[in-house]
Amino acid sequence: MEIKKSPKADLENKRMIFTQIGLVLALAIVFFAFEYRSYDKRVLNIVERQVEDIPEEIVPITDQTVKPPPPAPVVQTTVLQVVEDDVQVEDVKINVEVDQKTQIEVYVPPVREEEEVVEAEIFTVVESMPEYPGGPEEMMRFIAQNIKYPPIARESGIQGRVFVNFVVEPNGSVSNVKVLRGIGGGCDEEAIRVVQSMPKWTPGRQRGKAVRVSFNLPVRFTLQ
Repeated sequence: MEIKKSPKADLENKRMIFTQIGLVLALAIVFFAFEYRSYDKRVLNIVERQVEDIPEEIVPITDQTVKPPPPAPVVQTTVLQVVEDDVQVEDVKINVEVDQKTQIEVYVPPVREEEEVVEAEIFTVVESMPEYPGGPEEMMRFIAQNIKYPPIARESGIQGRVFVNFVVEPNGSVSNVKVLRGIGGGCDEEAIRVVQSMPKWTPGRQRGKAVRVSFNLPVRFTLQ
């Protein structure tokens, strides 16, 4: 009996196709093996930051309570002594006949004691308190326009209020600028610079006279 084989079941003519498919798969596996990479595992340690709530110390602003004016100073009067016209005055003798051999006494001027400079009294409360030209709103606008946030404070996230004390002189100028309580980072120096650059104030008055008045001012630094 003769065995008949179907041409479709003959795989000899498909040997080349299977060989090519096998080579492609082998090359793909080898390429994948070379390209495969493994990474080390990293453990991230996230540190939690705790914010401490520190109560803010409030420095009292200049008290505006009007105190009774001090008593008027006692004026000392000078008593003049009347001298008669016939009083004899000692004559001063001057020798005009002086030659090179005549000894002349060296004149020694009298020693004058240096007078101590007494600074005028600084008031904290007077009848008419000093005022910035235009009022408090204009003063805050001047500070906001002229203040420069220090780079160190900005990078460190420093913000808060710097309390500055200064004296308004009788001519309206600002002097003796100092920091009562600062926050650091260059903010203290910047607050002093801005206060020193203020225009002249309307001076304070006591009993109708311009006097020196101490003034406290908070300067706020806020990051936006």
